[in-house]
Amino acid sequence: MELKTVDLTKRYGDFTAVNHMNLTMTNGVYGLLGVNGAGKTTLMRMLCTLLSPTEGKILCNGKDIFEMGGDYRKLLGYLPQDFGFYPEFTVRDYLLYIGALKGLRPAVAKKRVAELIPRVGLTKAEGRKMKKLSGGMKRRAGIAQAMLNNPRVLILDEPTAGLDPNERIRFRNLISELAEERLVLLSTHIVSDVEYIANEIWLMKDGSLVRQGTAGELITTMEEQVWKCRVSREMVPQLIKEYKISNIKTEPDGAELRVISGAQPMAGAVREEANLEDVFLYYFGEKTGEEPGFM
Repeated sequence: MELKTVDLTKRYGDFTAVNHMNLTMTNGVYGLLGVNGAGKTTLMRMLCTLLSPTEGKILCNGKDIFEMGGDYRKLLGYLPQDFGFYPEFTVRDYLLYIGALKGLRPAVAKKRVAELIPRVGLTKAEGRKMKKLSGGMKRRAGIAQAMLNNPRVLILDEPTAGLDPNERIRFRNLISELAEERLVLLSTHIVSDVEYIANEIWLMKDGSLVRQGTAGELITTMEEQVWKCRVSREMVPQLIKEYKISNIKTEPDGAELRVISGAQPMAGAVREEANLEDVFLYYFGEKTGEEPGFM
């Protein structure tokens, strides 16, 4: 399975949401990382044929997905940020209904629902109405509906929204299992969602890719740019204006700062090993400016 974008562009008037993007994906997990408004959802909606590109093409095994039509959509599973459901349906009835919409035969749909409900941790809730579910349970039901047709291409837009830490771990483990035999693309602005499971991570900003690579490769780009320093509380507001600060830990006699800087920010600062959160802050963070939020 290969999914490829060629100069993919989407414009809304003078605004360019996705700008001449060239990507190639095969089986595995791809993490699309960026702040809200980076163009992630627009890209995903084009990959799902819900939006037509202004320019460029999307190819599935060399064929234009818009020309493939239903043949492509049979290969596709999609979880949008906000997915609709009938509130009076139980979880099981909701999934059977979605299975019917996807054209699954009743016997096949029942079998898939029976397999997926425990896999996403909804066994105790399968008879509850959708309107009674917590936000995390609704997301799990959404993941299950995306998997009903056993897709070869699975596209997940902010899939862990509303999930607690234990559910996030369960989700990451599930995605790792699924990716052995399919292509998975997930978008998020939460670094930990992709740090441990993505074969490749794409950093997207203002409709364009600013960097791509494995987590290790991205972290390598930050070598010698992460510092730890201890300062007095009085110094913190000024440093927040001047540098990107990834962490502030208050201490009885001052504060410990984690600073992103190409040069030593002050005497006594020592280098720290970089992580993916540092990468995220480097590409997407901003200095606080004139109104520091440190008290």
